[in-house]
Amino acid sequence: MDFTEEQIERYSRHIILPDVGGKGQAKLLKSRVFVLGAGGLGSPALLYLAAAGVGAIGVCDGDLVDLSNLQRQIIHNTGMVGTPKTLSAKKAIEELNPGVKVTAYNERLNAGNIREVIRGYDIVLDGSDNFPTRFLANDASFFEKKTLVSGSMFRFEGQVSVFKPHQNYPCYRCLYPEPPPKGLAPSCQEAGVLGALAGVIGVLQAVEAIKEILNIGEGLSGYLLVFDALKMSFKKLKIRKDPGCALCGENPSIKELVTYEEVCEATAGKCES
Repeated sequence: MDFTEEQIERYSRHIILPDVGGKGQAKLLKSRVFVLGAGGLGSPALLYLAAAGVGAIGVCDGDLVDLSNLQRQIIHNTGMVGTPKTLSAKKAIEELNPGVKVTAYNERLNAGNIREVIRGYDIVLDGSDNFPTRFLANDASFFEKKTLVSGSMFRFEGQVSVFKPHQNYPCYRCLYPEPPPKGLAPSCQEAGVLGALAGVIGVLQAVEAIKEILNIGEGLSGYLLVFDALKMSFKKLKIRKDPGCALCGENPSIKELVTYEEVCEATAGKCES
């Protein structure tokens, strides 16, 4: 593709990278990434995906910006308190890079709408903060054969992985077969979280998504990257594909999307962290 003068200047530091170049930047401009959650993880991921020139970004969140969000959700600002997070995120992205097409989904995803929503995207980046939504994103990505970039955080620790069962890698259920029992895993609202930790994990998710688009480097498919902010340490753990996985195993029992909203907390289905 032919770049405009503005694009050449904006993306010059990418274009001079041997592993990216003009062809790689063109891939980014043609790519489509769906981000589930405009919260702590989605905020840095959205900003860096937009800055990189990802051509189309979908952002889903059903919540309004709250003052307590601003400790970690850096895509929003004080003036946007009370505004839908999707609209706040869309405004920030368009101010950063007007060339990015942003589609806002100001709704809660569920088993009835998620597959249709993600179908038009290349990659799903999950920045949700609860297990029902994570399992929903994993299962929908599996059925739609979409690469899932997953991130999570709790207090001072975060995790990142990439799930591609359609390419014979493990899925999220190979790591966590079922959601934990009700009340066992507290949310960030209940347990707290280091604000800057969200930046680390969200940026790592953006890095993995960009690598997947460009098909460069060694990705996290088949691995779980664990970051401990207090120890300032990273661990890279192997995830093995489970032949008995209920979703992607040899004899799967899950044939359609499963919702856990009835057995989980009232926050089920929220798209933020």
